[in-house]
Formats: sequence, structure tokens, C-alpha cells
Amino acid sequence: MIVIPILLTASPGLCGDDLLARVQQEVKRVMPAVVQWRRDFHAHPELSNREERTARVVAGLLGEFGVDDLKTGVARHGVVGLIRGKRPGPTVALRADLDALPVQEQTGLPFASENPGVMHACGHDMHTAMLLGAAKVLAGMRDVMPGSVKLIFQPSEEGAPVGEQGGAAVMIQEGVLRNPDVAAIFGIHVNTELDTGKIGYRYGTLLASVDRFRVTVTGKQSHGAMPWQGVDPVVASAQIILALQTIVSRKVDAREPAVVSVCVINGGRAFNILPETVQLEGTIRTHNPEVRREIEKHFRRIVQQTAAAHGATAAITAYEDYAPHVWNDLELGKRMTPTLERAAGQPNVIEVKPFMGGEDFARYAEKVPGFYVMLGVRNESAGAVGRLHTPQVVLDEGALPLGVRALALLALEYLKGSK
Repeated sequence: MIVIPILLTASPGLCGDDLLARVQQEVKRVMPAVVQWRRDFHAHPELSNREERTARVVAGLLGEFGVDDLKTGVARHGVVGLIRGKRPGPTVALRADLDALPVQEQTGLPFASENPGVMHACGHDMHTAMLLGAAKVLAGMRDVMPGSVKLIFQPSEEGAPVGEQGGAAVMIQEGVLRNPDVAAIFGIHVNTELDTGKIGYRYGTLLASVDRFRVTVTGKQSHGAMPWQGVDPVVASAQIILALQTIVSRKVDAREPAVVSVCVINGGRAFNILPETVQLEGTIRTHNPEVRREIEKHFRRIVQQTAAAHGATAAITAYEDYAPHVWNDLELGKRMTPTLERAAGQPNVIEVKPFMGGEDFARYAEKVPGFYVMLGVRNESAGAVGRLHTPQVVLDEGALPLGVRALALLALEYLKGSK
């Protein structure tokens, strides 16, 4: 069992308003570079497990900052560094993600993606730039830092390609939370529902668990004009998709949040030929582990029996546990919320409802106490509107200073409050 140290007495050095003032000063110095880093990452996005350039740039900058124990190639393209304070103490981790999405950008930004079909549509470019900014700030504050800060730049948060492994689970397997052992971990995700200047937090469940499925429906190919001579996997797939929607509406307690979404349908190559196979792919989201298990049971039954009812067969070729729900440790969250209030101003730190999005930050939070929060990036006056994972989403760079400040303060105040 891991026990979180309780704030009893502050360690020697700056504290309170003096610490905040110094962090603000250091953040102000680094901000022009943070904006440029963000724009560079945005213009050169890379997909999961393919983040070679991004990792190279991150490692190069961390080397310039004088970060200790710099490691590259963790979980393929992960980068991990350590900033050792001048006095002994625990180790706290800060984590950001590196990968982009298979989306064709339509923002018209001067620094829009130069890689066709790839876009930082989830804000990982901002996450990486903010953690680099915090690293620069923290590297210059070793004199007031008791303990160490581990910097985790993780690849493949969006999910490894088919047939590959990646992300937080592999980072953990390769020892990212050890040597030195991490006592707590923090992360920030941009949020397009919150206005710039706001930070959203929640104790307990913040984000949903994520399961990823792939199904192959097999029938018998025939001429499109003579469907009775074959078995139509297109119609069977359509019925499967509709039947899957009854899981949430009829099999899950209406008081429990759950989502079943088919997001990919592939089948057929000619307008007048019924294909032999159709491939379906999608995701399932829940906040309750028991509901998660029940949905899988219903999913398997509905897919296979609906296909059989149409004379087809269905093979569930994958049902992957991407990540459990993100659980924010209650004691850690209550302890660090005042830090967020110092970073953003008390009225700007608000409790939010749980989200159905998922994050493999949950893997770290299974191992050590974690606190994951949302950073507002919506600003209509600046044209920063839209939704994550869409081609038109624009994020407000005016949120970057708060993100850097919050990350640096979370690390410093956790360490200074630990014994």
C-alpha cells in the first residue's frame, strides 16, 4: 500500500507567495519558446508508435536544460528525464503524450500540419510543449527543490497500431515508475468545453475505461442483382450495429454512464458485388468495472448470434483492454487542489462532471496515486473553437502559461509538502 505524505511542515527554501512569484517569473521567461515548440510539434505531427522526430526534438531540448538521467527509446519513442533537487526527498512524476491522430487538418493555421492525413487534433502538441516549459522552469529551481521530478514524455497514447504494443502500459513495463520510485504522478489534458484560464478537476472517476473491438462478419459473395445466391454480410453488419445499441438502452442500468460506438465499417469494392466480408471496429466506454464486464458479455452474444440469424458468421478478432477508467486519488487531489487555485486563481478552479473520453494515464494511476486535470482552451474571441478529434479544432495558445505554471507548481508544492 502506498501512503501519500500529508502536508505538515514546509521544507527549507521558498514557500507560499514567494514560490509562486518565482515560478511566474520563470514561466514568463520560457513562454516565447513554449509557443514556438507547440507550433513546431503541431506542424510536424506523428502517429502512435511513429513519433521519431517529436522524441528527438524533446530529448534534444531536455539535454539543453541539463536534465539528469535522460533516457530515449522507452516504449519505442518515449523520453524520460529526471530533475534532481539540491536536497533529498521523494520523486514526483509529470507526464505528457507525444502522438497525433489520423485526421486531415482543416484549420487554415499558418503552422497547420505539414503531414497529410495526420493532425494534433487532441492537443498533445500543447501537452508536450507545456511539459517542456515546466521542465525548463524546474531545472532552474533545483536550489529550492527537495527531491526529484521525473519527466515522462509518452508515445502512443491514442493506441498502438494493430499488431503492436505501446503507450503507458509498455512505459510501466520498462520501468518508468522505478529508479527512483515515483510517489505520485500528475497530468494535464486540454479541454475545449472549458474557457481559457479555467482548470477542471474531479476526485475519483474522471475519465472512462476504454475497450477497443474489431469484428469480421463473413457471408458468401454474390452478384448484387442476385442476393439470394449468397449471404449478405453488409445487411448482417447493419443489423449487428443496430442491435449493439440496445446494450446501453436495454441492458445497462440507466444510472450508469456507458457508450458503445461502431466507428469503422469496411466492406465491398464494387457497387454491384455483395462482398464476402465486412470489418467493423469501435470502442466501448464505461465508468464502472462491473458494467464494463457485463457489456462485453452482451457484446459477444449479440455480435455472434445476430450474424448467425442472417446465415453469416462473426469473428471477434480483437477485444482489447486499452485502459481502465482514470481514477483521481482522493487524498492526493484534496491536497493539491489548493495548488491549482494558486496557479489559476481560486474562482477559476472548478469541479467538473466525469467525461466519457479515456486516457491511458489510468495505467500510471493504478500503480501510484495520480491526479489528472483539465485545462480550458476555448476562446471564441481568439477563434479557438471546435471539438477535439475533429479537423477544425483550434486550441487557444493563451492557455499555455497556465498549463506550464500548474505543472511546475504541482511538482514543487508536492515535494515541499512531503516528509
